Amino acid sequence: MNKPKMATEKGVPSNSRVLMLLGQLERMNGEAMMRDVETARQVTAKIFHLIQTQEKSGKEVMSKGSSGMEVILASLESTRDVQTTLNILYILSELLTVGRGRRVGVFVSKGGTGILFQILITTSKELPPSEELMLQLHSLLAKVGPKDRKFGVKARLSGALNATVNLTKQNLQNTKLLLPCLQVLRVYSTNSVNAISLGKNGVVELMFKIVVPFSKKNTSLLKVALDALGALLKSKTNARRAVDAGHVHVLLALYQDWHHNDTRHRHMLIRKGLLVCLRNITNIKLGRKAFIDADGMRILYYSSTECLPVRTLDPLVNTSSLIMRKCFPKNRLPLPTIKSAFHYQLPHVPAVGPVAQLYSQPLGVDDVVDESDDNEETDADTENDTDNEEDEKDQHTANEDIETDLNKLHPKKNPGRPFEELKVYERFFLELSEDFQGYNFEPSKSASTTSSSFSSTRATRPIIVPTAQALSPKHVPITSCQEDCNPTKAERAPPSPSVPTPAPPASLTPLELDTIHLTKDQDRKEEARIPSPDTHTTLSSLTRPPSQAQTIEQDLAHVLECVSLEAEGALNTEGVKQDGSPVNATRHIQSPLLLGGIATRRVGGGGGSNWGSDCGSEGTEDEGGEGAVLEVPDTALLLPLHDPDLYVEMVKGTHSVPQYAEVAYPDYFGHIAPTFREPLQERVYGVQRSKIFQDIERLIHPNDIVDKVVYDLDIPSCPVIEDNGESLKFNSQFESGNLRKAVQMRKYEYDLVLNSDINSNHYHQWFYFEVSGMRVGTTYRFNIINSEKSNSQFNYGMQVLMYSVQEAISGRPRWVRTGTDICYYKNHFARSSIAAGGQKGKSYYTMTFSTSFSHKDDVCYFAYHYPYTYSTLKMHLSKLEALRTPQIYLRRDVLCETLGGNSCPLLTITAMPESNSNDHICQFRNRPLIFLSARVHPGETNASWVMKGTLEFLMGTSPLAASLREAYIFKIVPMLNPDGVVNGKVLQLLLCSPSLCILLLFCCSHRCSLSGEDLNRQWQNPNPELHPTIYHTKSLLQYLAHIQRAPLVFCDYHGHSRKKNVFMYGCSVKETVWQSNISATSSDLHEDLGYRALPKILSQIAPAFSMASCSFVVERSKESTARVVVWREIGVQRSYTMESTLCGCDQGKYKGLQIGTRELEEMGAQFCVALLRLKRLTGIRNHQHLLDLESDIIGTQSKVVSSSPTTYVVEEDEPSFLEEIDYSAESNDEDAEPEIEHGIEVQENANHLDRLSDCETNHKD
Repeated sequence: MNKPKMATEKGVPSNSRVLMLLGQLERMNGEAMMRDVETARQVTAKIFHLIQTQEKSGKEVMSKGSSGMEVILASLESTRDVQTTLNILYILSELLTVGRGRRVGVFVSKGGTGILFQILITTSKELPPSEELMLQLHSLLAKVGPKDRKFGVKARLSGALNATVNLTKQNLQNTKLLLPCLQVLRVYSTNSVNAISLGKNGVVELMFKIVVPFSKKNTSLLKVALDALGALLKSKTNARRAVDAGHVHVLLALYQDWHHNDTRHRHMLIRKGLLVCLRNITNIKLGRKAFIDADGMRILYYSSTECLPVRTLDPLVNTSSLIMRKCFPKNRLPLPTIKSAFHYQLPHVPAVGPVAQLYSQPLGVDDVVDESDDNEETDADTENDTDNEEDEKDQHTANEDIETDLNKLHPKKNPGRPFEELKVYERFFLELSEDFQGYNFEPSKSASTTSSSFSSTRATRPIIVPTAQALSPKHVPITSCQEDCNPTKAERAPPSPSVPTPAPPASLTPLELDTIHLTKDQDRKEEARIPSPDTHTTLSSLTRPPSQAQTIEQDLAHVLECVSLEAEGALNTEGVKQDGSPVNATRHIQSPLLLGGIATRRVGGGGGSNWGSDCGSEGTEDEGGEGAVLEVPDTALLLPLHDPDLYVEMVKGTHSVPQYAEVAYPDYFGHIAPTFREPLQERVYGVQRSKIFQDIERLIHPNDIVDKVVYDLDIPSCPVIEDNGESLKFNSQFESGNLRKAVQMRKYEYDLVLNSDINSNHYHQWFYFEVSGMRVGTTYRFNIINSEKSNSQFNYGMQVLMYSVQEAISGRPRWVRTGTDICYYKNHFARSSIAAGGQKGKSYYTMTFSTSFSHKDDVCYFAYHYPYTYSTLKMHLSKLEALRTPQIYLRRDVLCETLGGNSCPLLTITAMPESNSNDHICQFRNRPLIFLSARVHPGETNASWVMKGTLEFLMGTSPLAASLREAYIFKIVPMLNPDGVVNGKVLQLLLCSPSLCILLLFCCSHRCSLSGEDLNRQWQNPNPELHPTIYHTKSLLQYLAHIQRAPLVFCDYHGHSRKKNVFMYGCSVKETVWQSNISATSSDLHEDLGYRALPKILSQIAPAFSMASCSFVVERSKESTARVVVWREIGVQRSYTMESTLCGCDQGKYKGLQIGTRELEEMGAQFCVALLRLKRLTGIRNHQHLLDLESDIIGTQSKVVSSSPTTYVVEEDEPSFLEEIDYSAESNDEDAEPEIEHGIEVQENANHLDRLSDCETNHKD
């Protein structure tokens, strides 16, 4: 025999038996094979025998250098003999069974699929077709199909679809041939176009003939049929066809039958297949209706409940849960409207944007739900081929949000306004021109007095610029920083024109709340003694023991549920109801607080009238006359910057739209950070599923639902609903409070509805409310039902915060992390397209937690994060001024007034010059500037705690603080959005006419200001009337740019709700270009690497800081944020957003712990230390640190290339959640429902973020 011509792999002997036979077969291809049929049969039979009996023979045929597969396929294509064809099919089946992944790939690449289809068509035309040949063909196609991406297209174009369908119909009783036919149909159906075609040919009905009730026979056949049916029903056309034929009821009956009979759970995959069919049918509205009509909710609920004890049945429970949640009737939020009840007049309405859209709404539009959301889904099925859809998605890897315009990427100093306009801001930079003549630099008692008077005389008025709205006569500018410190002297905002308010005397302002009445009994009232902030109280005087009168009043204050503020001289001032009728501006709402058997109550300004008659609460009074004096621990040493009396006084000078008349206890008592650790809560297995089932029970057992409203701000005169004492009492009418409605659903379960941000219909995240009337030891469940974000850190260890008044009275005034069974998931409350930005079919999300209470008659507060109010800021600033030493230069200016009439403070901190000599004055004036800001988003309270740490460090007496003050001049705007912080959730618009624009307000905003806009998206072109704080802050920076004194560092403090740790976002041309893969020259990429120095230092000294989470990519959606505008227009290279987590840390010293105020304040202090190191680093000539930064960037680039692209988030200013979580199995997302074959509960991989590149995440400013 001659040596075969076929190629052989090196190392494979050329005299191999199988290779010799393949060579012989190769020579017979074509006409020779047709002439010598018997020889062809013998050769192919011998090859099959060798491959079947000798493993090495198969390896020789499939080896990389062998052409054995080509020879086999060529022979298969050319032969016309049935037996030879069968022999070759046997060979291929044997080859592709072992190592089938790579071998099938080789088979497909050589055109094997097309040859099989060709033989299938030819054979199907024979009458009758060879059963064995059809069996082998379909068995091979079933193996090859899942690996061939073009399989569906090839089948359709070749006509194989109809051939297989006809064969299936003819062999319904022939299970041997039916099984491979169904396997091939299953693969066909994965192509959506094929699925429609098969549906038209009656394959859906054919599958229902095959699917039978419980039987131990042919279970494999039934499983494949269900898989094929499930794939077919992904087509909405086929789903409607199945619904019209009444198959939903059939599927439910089959599932019940298999559930009841499969007692040993051996056929879980068949039960899962039935559920998948139901899941796909219920993707359409018609299918959901049919499911409800067939009592599907009850059937799946009870069957799932029976499956819960068996862990291996979790895939059934998860899929059933998904179907039930999808079919749960969509409800509207229990609100008459998402508009608010309070009114506020805007200077003017923006021409475009969401606020303008709200104004343009016709009156009477139902903005809670609208009919358009109930429309049937449009059929996504098309006749176009979609096999390449995944390939096309893979090609779009670049983040479209990344800035690719090099002209915009290169910062260009562009102050934008003429210097003549900016000269007015010179008054805020007196330190740059002060000569300190006449100032006594000798360290003496008089020096301290001089220092105080010096700072006082340099205070400025709220700035008025030609482009800004002129202040009304009632807005008398504050003439000194001490006057600003005393809110009783500050002028109030003008009341709404719709409020009839008597003209107050010249010495009083509208709704001036001058006094606090604390009552011990009816015969004895004493006015709380408030230290005047005008006086420069020394630290020793702040901590000295109080007088007896002060002690009595402090003790009484601690036993009140809420401190009632009363307007002295303005008791007849009226608020505004939704219907325009006047109500008393001072609201008295309180639950009785019993301590030691002694009932105490708060007496309002009405002279002791029973406040309980207003709202149906029971007011009690100590009949014994004299109440017990409670000993409240003195926390002054632990909270040196907190003074309850001073806080109350500050609240009186704070202007709120709802005209709050109460102070929340946590804000009054203060917060001492706990000394114990608060670890991230470990997620309990199945907690989310358990909560979802409890929600479904509401539909299954409606008689168990109380559905009782217990708190409703839509009833302005009486938000607390009268009850029989069986319900909790709620309140949120205090500064930064947010709770709109509370509904008791079960005896110990409450649904809570939050208010939207000011002038918007979304951003429901921040909450802060009071609860009383609880039972000790009872577990209560609270559900916040109108959250909007698709995921939350509450799924990954974050807990809510609780503050107990009883604990505070006992000497432990602190917020603590609390809550069990916490999870966050999509619910059945529908968002209207109006509230969802035009998107239809959106739902709200539920954040649920359970907790119990330890004290009887307690008053507790719950909050999203540690509250930090505007009044708290004013109190802290006043106390910080008392810490000033002669060596500290501190000036507190009023930058401007907000829309709501609150002042925006501007601080200047540095070190006093050593003397008034020219050298010292020159050094003083030429210090680099650091510009810091915070709290542009009111709900990010952690930013204020970080700022508090920064301010305390700067005002400290440590050598580091002194060195820092000597190195820099700090300009600080500690709260950019006071109105948003004060007003809680001030909401929506009610009316707009050419002459009047009425703003609807409810009660801390999460992201917006009174103008209803995200102030951190207004930096490009701020409006002086609608965005005064941003306008004037940017003007300060523009002025500095004009005089060539741009800051060395600009940093805006923020909070992040979806990521852990503390990190920074900066701006880099080079890293943006690398991430976007745009072409650029070396000159385009040239930039100083100093922007990485500060984050690098922080990663070395601050335990909560993560360099891995930092990013320096510039995105188009962030071009109007402070960070990008200051970098691009002012030319500040080190322009940052510093993000602090609201949850906790997953690296470093605090790994596994939730973050607290201690860690946040520490972060603020460490930021200062980093600035000092930056000064020393930039001052040396050694540039080794720049080389280190270059190596960091190179390392980052290598990670970026291999990492997945970032995800562009349209609606939210945050990245999509990055931690690994199998969330889809329990979600209601219809566009992404991967099947989970094993019941793996949602788990967090805390180390996932560590593997992300510096530039891999989206960025939130």
